[in-house]
Amino acid sequence: MGLFDFWKRRKNTSAQEAKRRLTMVLEYERKNLPPNFADRLKEDLISVFAKYNIFDVNNIEVEIKKAESDTTEELWISIPFKE
Repeated sequence: MGLFDFWKRRKNTSAQEAKRRLTMVLEYERKNLPPNFADRLKEDLISVFAKYNIFDVNNIEVEIKKAESDTTEELWISIPFKE
C-alpha cells in the first residue's frame, strides 16, 4: 500500500456517499417523503461536515421552499465556512 492509497480509497468512499445523498435529494422531487425529511437530512449533513474543522456546523440550514416562478418545491441547503 502506497502513501496515497489511503487517501484515494477514502476519496472514493466520500464520492460514493455524496452520490448516495444526491440521489436521495433528487428523489425528493419524485416521491412523497416524510415531513421530517429536511430535519433528517440536516442531521446527516452535520454529522458529515463536523469531521472538517473549516465548516460552521452550528449554522447549517436545510429548508424546503416554494419556487418563486412556479408551484414546485426547492431543496435549499446552506453549509457555511467558519470565519
